[in-house]
Amino acid sequence: MDGSTPLPSANAPHLRIHAVNVFVRDQEKSLRFYLDQLGFDLAFDARLQSGERWVAVSPPDGSAVLTLVAPDPESVEYKLIGRPTSVVFVTEDVPAKYREWSRRGVKFRHTPRLRRVKFERAAPGSALAAARDASDEPVWGAVFTQFEDIDRNSFALVSFDEVTRELESRRRTLAEKLEAERRAAQELEIAKRVQSRLFPQSLPPLSSLDYSGVCIQAREVGGDYYDFLHLGPERLVFLIGDVSGKGIAAALLMANLQAILRSHTAVTAGQSGELLRSVNHFFCQNTAEGSYATLFVGDYHDSARRLRYANCGHLPALVLHADGGVDRLSSTATVLGLFDEWECTIEEHQLAHGDAFLLYTDGVTESFNPEGEEFGEQRLVESLRRHRSLSSQDLIAAIVEDVQRFSHRAQRDDITLIAAICKA
Repeated sequence: MDGSTPLPSANAPHLRIHAVNVFVRDQEKSLRFYLDQLGFDLAFDARLQSGERWVAVSPPDGSAVLTLVAPDPESVEYKLIGRPTSVVFVTEDVPAKYREWSRRGVKFRHTPRLRRVKFERAAPGSALAAARDASDEPVWGAVFTQFEDIDRNSFALVSFDEVTRELESRRRTLAEKLEAERRAAQELEIAKRVQSRLFPQSLPPLSSLDYSGVCIQAREVGGDYYDFLHLGPERLVFLIGDVSGKGIAAALLMANLQAILRSHTAVTAGQSGELLRSVNHFFCQNTAEGSYATLFVGDYHDSARRLRYANCGHLPALVLHADGGVDRLSSTATVLGLFDEWECTIEEHQLAHGDAFLLYTDGVTESFNPEGEEFGEQRLVESLRRHRSLSSQDLIAAIVEDVQRFSHRAQRDDITLIAAICKA
């Protein structure tokens, strides 16, 4: 197609012909003819409230729809059965289609013939506007024939030099597009498998804590992050974060953040303040301007049940006590990656037997129901209270189920959770 073809816009919504009626005596027999002998696809087959059957077929590319209408024998439309229609099918190879359909039992009125026609364009870049005999002024060659359906309704089957070239161009474009989509899907699947290996593959054992984590991505890959870093028999670092953006870009940032955290944790021996300053500086220097991440880092001492934490612009962690009370572990610093001059405060929280500890990302609290309401922190606290007697893994599954039941729609953002329960 030439470059003058206008592109669709919000002010020019897509428009196409819905269907062309073909009057037939028996819809089921005609349907079998179009599907089995012509190789068409079923476009729709529905029963109206009146009891009338509404059935239609389309050629394989779906560019047009023929509605097979069985009119009342006493109607005017019934008298049109068996007459020539105004429907013209275009193909790039009439002889090949003639041979194919003839083998399937389709009746043709004559073998393909060569004809000279002239094209008149209605507008620059549009498809064929008209074709008429012009033997005195030949412009393009055309091959045509006519075939009949089982009711002897006749149709034209034609090919034009110009249309053939356009069809071939469109076919090449479509093939290239499908190949590009196939490669993109394949690359995304590979990226999904790679990213899934970045999440914890094992849980270092703790004597005083039952804990689990999960990330349910809204797309093939995403920007949510959680991790467990083992610093010895008595210490485990909980990490949960959310990097800016979505899709591939967010996944790359997430992988970058994870690599920084794992390498710097080993160097700083888990000193949270020094670790986070190093991470922030590295993130500022090695990511695009405006990229950032929220992060919660919790350094848990097993025998003491003590949690030292820093919350870098992340959602408050929730600690549900045995008596039903809730503590919110709110921000102690701003987000990572926006400011090179950056400081954070390290806080400490004492956990006790029976306490439930929950970390999460905004894909949980910002899930919306059909009325536009957020799941929110309060519903999350209620879900935590309702399921607190479960194991950490079952607790996460129950909370996710509550969120998905509330939203009743496709997941819009990654859902990531870490749950931990203090045990005897």
